[in-house]
Amino acid sequence: SSDPCGMGQTCNDPTKSVGSIGDFTCECSNGVKATGSAATCETDECGSSPCGKGQTCTDPNKASNMLHDFECACDADKSIKKVDGPATCDKDECSSDPCGMGQTCNDPTKSVGSIGDFTCECSNGVKATGSAATCETDECGSSPCGKGQTCTDPNKASNMLHDFECACDADKSIKKVDGPATCDKDECSSDPCGMGQTCNDPSQAVNSIGDYTCECSNGVKATGAAAVCETDECAAMPSPCGADQTCTDPDKASNKLHDFECACNSDKSIKKVDGPATC
Repeated sequence: SSDPCGMGQTCNDPTKSVGSIGDFTCECSNGVKATGSAATCETDECGSSPCGKGQTCTDPNKASNMLHDFECACDADKSIKKVDGPATCDKDECSSDPCGMGQTCNDPTKSVGSIGDFTCECSNGVKATGSAATCETDECGSSPCGKGQTCTDPNKASNMLHDFECACDADKSIKKVDGPATCDKDECSSDPCGMGQTCNDPSQAVNSIGDYTCECSNGVKATGAAAVCETDECAAMPSPCGADQTCTDPDKASNKLHDFECACNSDKSIKKVDGPATC
């Protein structure tokens, strides 16, 4: 009646009818026995890590020699615990979006109470366990926007692929994500070559800036700027106007050929373009 064995052990006194003292036995649930005193049934049950990853094991009643009394408490929330087995700690770790934009989160062990084993997978297949994966290098490194555009990759920290942006150098408000913007709108429309030259923009459809050509009537060409077609036509020797006439070339700046003018010295009102006047 004094319970000499303590909690978790069975006491048996085989000779209570014959008045023998000290021959009682204490038997543990695992079969270990001792005579005349409590048995030592238990080693620390936490030694075998029965709780698993993400939980802390304690064996509070070792002194009572009780088996199956260890306790598992979740590291993430110590109030969640269970005796004699792992606690159910996990509540879908993906619900807090630990991977971030552009990655797929998977928590394969929600039902078995494991913490920190969720996986993050990038769209290119790169994976990491327990944290966001590093999916991306700077997508602008391969110059995906082409000539006349500036590439920026604004979301490298989010590990998102196909988020680079192309903005036209000529007009930064014209931009496109994941590919070249449509910047070119026939560069010849502003007449960059000037009078007397032919402008051609061969690549309006492919978004190239500065590749228009200017061609003089004598076949001289330049790309991205007006060509220098003409020297001073009046400098020719002999003078293209002949004697007693004054030659002027008024449109050298326009690079136009055959525009020199001959005026009679005796009457400046008598003149002719591209040849001697009849004075």
